[in-house]
Amino acid sequence: MKSQQVTRRTFIKTAAMTAATGIALKTSIAADNPEANTPIIDTHLHCFAGTDSEKFPYHQKGPYRPTALATPEHLLSCMDAAGVDYAVVVHPEPYQDDHRYLKHCLDIGGGRLKGTILLFSDRPGSLEKMPELCQQMDIIAVRVHAYAPDRLPTFGSKELRHLWEMATNLNIAVQLHFEPRYAEGFEPLIREFSETTVLIDHMGRPFQGTPKEHARVVRWSRFPNTIMKLSSIPTTRNYPHRDIQPTIRELTTAFGAERMVYGGGFGADATGDSYQQAFARARSLLLHLSKEEQNQILGGTAKRIMRFG
Repeated sequence: MKSQQVTRRTFIKTAAMTAATGIALKTSIAADNPEANTPIIDTHLHCFAGTDSEKFPYHQKGPYRPTALATPEHLLSCMDAAGVDYAVVVHPEPYQDDHRYLKHCLDIGGGRLKGTILLFSDRPGSLEKMPELCQQMDIIAVRVHAYAPDRLPTFGSKELRHLWEMATNLNIAVQLHFEPRYAEGFEPLIREFSETTVLIDHMGRPFQGTPKEHARVVRWSRFPNTIMKLSSIPTTRNYPHRDIQPTIRELTTAFGAERMVYGGGFGADATGDSYQQAFARARSLLLHLSKEEQNQILGGTAKRIMRFG
């Protein structure tokens, strides 16, 4: 009996501490974000059901298979603790064009989560799924990969153009995840579909190409339909051990806060504290901007272009 009482007392104490921590974190973010109508939005995260899930198995063509679970329930818990209002679940490659787990995540999200889909212009039957997926779920974009020889679209093909055309007709963005050397292949479609929003993942991966190659991505700022995403921010601890701050300054100068969004901080091991710290780090890299501009990148721009709230 005494053991049960101790367990119950410990549980109540732990719950109270957790609640207090969540309030403190939210207060911290609110202090950094005084505009009540500017939400905090994470525009880039992945969820995984793990290798043991029979209901949501990985696709046989998935290039990697995460073992750790990163569930929507855990995501919402971290969001609540860190004061993150909304988030975008980016459908990851292990599931390929099977979107059942994405739908599960968005259903659990109860309106706080939107998603991106992953389809393949060169895979028979894949693009045909787009209209139904957009009808079933709150989708903001279709993602295209181009960052390895075996993960490239067929540039210049009518199929890739059809993907862009379908996205345009369904009023969703095209989200590009690519190494800078492949930027040239996308440029004709960015020009042609000038009314279609283009989301540029991970700052165009500046450290995975030459300065000349990434300069082409920066020059995409001349296209009003391009949005730069501040995500997968590298640190000097990792190769090539370069300071990202000059690149971020260059991007904010080129695109402006009204055409930049932030994403990052959630994963299988995330906590409310680590999630909040990810946003704090992002803000620390934006101190050359006004507080209003920082708030736009950390949520205001996403609210506008992704129709949150």
